[in-house]
Amino acid sequence: MPPTHHSPTSTVSGTGASLPRTSDAGPPAPRTPSAGPAPTPVTGAGTGPALGRIPVLDVRPLVLQGRRPAKAVVGEEFEISATVFREGHDAVAAHVVLTDPEGRPDSRTPMRELAPGTDRWGATVSVPREGTWTYAVEGWGDPVTTWRHHATVKVPAGIDTELVLEEGARLYERAAAGVPEHEDLGDVLLAAADALRDTGRPAASRLAAALTPEVDGVLARFP
Repeated sequence: MPPTHHSPTSTVSGTGASLPRTSDAGPPAPRTPSAGPAPTPVTGAGTGPALGRIPVLDVRPLVLQGRRPAKAVVGEEFEISATVFREGHDAVAAHVVLTDPEGRPDSRTPMRELAPGTDRWGATVSVPREGTWTYAVEGWGDPVTTWRHHATVKVPAGIDTELVLEEGARLYERAAAGVPEHEDLGDVLLAAADALRDTGRPAASRLAAALTPEVDGVLARFP
């Protein structure tokens, strides 16, 4: 699923790097509010803020509801947080995209759930130089994490084993296609997919081969 993101802006005041101001409403599609007064929430048919299937809400830091820029010193670490969730029980993931004063994406930092079950996500970031920096909090459906949860329940119980393992193999092949060729790490995911399809091994062993720290590392770098 394409990511839903919330992309605020701000102005610089004083020395040091300024941080973005935010709105409390997550948009149904990517948008960038203009600088100046606090952004007006997107509304639909008079029913209040319009929300996408994966809302991104309550983005922080926030100063005077966005009427003043949040600030930090160059190199200072600070936390960006947001509430990110979706309908149903499928997993979500999120990251922060920092954009430099020239409008170029500078970094993508994975967010973590700050407390299990709260839907509150956060990431610690810093900016390397002074200027008007902005960020976007992006959230998306995470099919691999969803599959892993189902697989660790169903495979040990012998429920739809071959179907579950084949689903995982196809997800890993999709994930491998998203790894840049010059990184030379896609083969790690393809090997895991091959292991999931290896009917000559016990189902538990096939699943374990897809849940190794090496596989986790590739998925963390290229979610």
